[in-house]
Amino acid sequence: MATSAPSAETGSFPMGTRELVAMMAALMALNALAIDSILPAFPALGAAFDVASANDRQFVISSYLMGMGIGSLFYGPIGDQVGRKPVLLGSLVFYVIFGGACAFAPDFQTLLLLRFAQGFAAAAMGVLVVSVIRDIFSGDRMASFMSIIFIVFMAVPVLAPTVGQLILYFAQWQFIFILLSVMGTAVGVWVWLRLPETLRPENVIPIRLDTIGSTWFQVIFNRQGFGYVAGAGLLVGAMFGFLNSSQQVFADVFDAEAIFPYAFAAVAGAMAVSNFFNSRIVERFGARRVSHSALMAFLVLSLLQIAAAKVPGEPMALFLVIVALNMAMVGFIGANFSSIAMEPFGAMAGAASSFQMAFRTVLGAGIGALVGQAFDGTTLPMALGFFSCGVAALVVILWAEKGRLFRRPGTCPKSPM
Repeated sequence: MATSAPSAETGSFPMGTRELVAMMAALMALNALAIDSILPAFPALGAAFDVASANDRQFVISSYLMGMGIGSLFYGPIGDQVGRKPVLLGSLVFYVIFGGACAFAPDFQTLLLLRFAQGFAAAAMGVLVVSVIRDIFSGDRMASFMSIIFIVFMAVPVLAPTVGQLILYFAQWQFIFILLSVMGTAVGVWVWLRLPETLRPENVIPIRLDTIGSTWFQVIFNRQGFGYVAGAGLLVGAMFGFLNSSQQVFADVFDAEAIFPYAFAAVAGAMAVSNFFNSRIVERFGARRVSHSALMAFLVLSLLQIAAAKVPGEPMALFLVIVALNMAMVGFIGANFSSIAMEPFGAMAGAASSFQMAFRTVLGAGIGALVGQAFDGTTLPMALGFFSCGVAALVVILWAEKGRLFRRPGTCPKSPM
């Protein structure tokens, strides 16, 4: 049970703010590394396990994402009762165990089960980092620290495929999973030695299934909340579709497997830049105006991507530019949609956030798997997947806003579904 919660705002917090930012970013980075560093190893994994269809290798990513999404449902309520630190430490232990076990998986099916379990364990890092920051800071200071953590975290997808590729130059694919376990162990020791419990005793919330069920019911049947979390999930699905297909696109369509880590870094870098600029402009223009404009741009870019995919001998540079711009639009959309989706749930933010994160991730993982499995040796399935996700997102946002886009309401609507 939580015993005390030193506060950085009162000067009693034992860690420096730089160390806290670095630790929280490291916890979030373990998820990104577990996803993106595996991408260059797809051919080696397929050969090692004699995977019949090249598209089936993508399930190494999808299974992790699905586990992460489902796991997000549970860690918020558990952390609210027993404290942040023990849940983080427990999840890191299982992240390390399942990551190491992946290196010794006897067959592909076992590998997928272990990846699901690793993702389930890793979900705590995404959920509880936000809880830790919320425990320590409030208001604008909390928002400022979350922005800094996210900017640091966004550097990881830029570098992760290159890390995976470097390992493959000198060792077998199993060493990628071993590296994940080593890094998980290092972060776990750091958390154990330096992070105090941040949950105050007066803020402990006992787990009650009826209360959790009531919160989930309210999230589902709130028009604004459900509409925006569904819209975010659809756009996350487009992003996961790119994630699943990207290695095959550069290897099979453009015969450029060697430059894949650098191309992926360019796309991830575009998302990082858009997230940075979003943090600078959203207060001036409003989350709705920024995200709705980005959604329209996403649709236009998706149409251009479809047209480019139908050009014989599609230039790789053109594909890369359009995809990078589209993923930049997802950067403008994702955080803002998630923020708007949370507006009606201030009194139940923890449980609502866990449910929305789970719904968004599971929906995105499912859509991403469908887009990835549609890969046929061209970029057209990805382009069609992007456009379909964009149209569906526009429909649910129009429904959530009762047909009125680009508005900047002074109050938060709480209309039922």
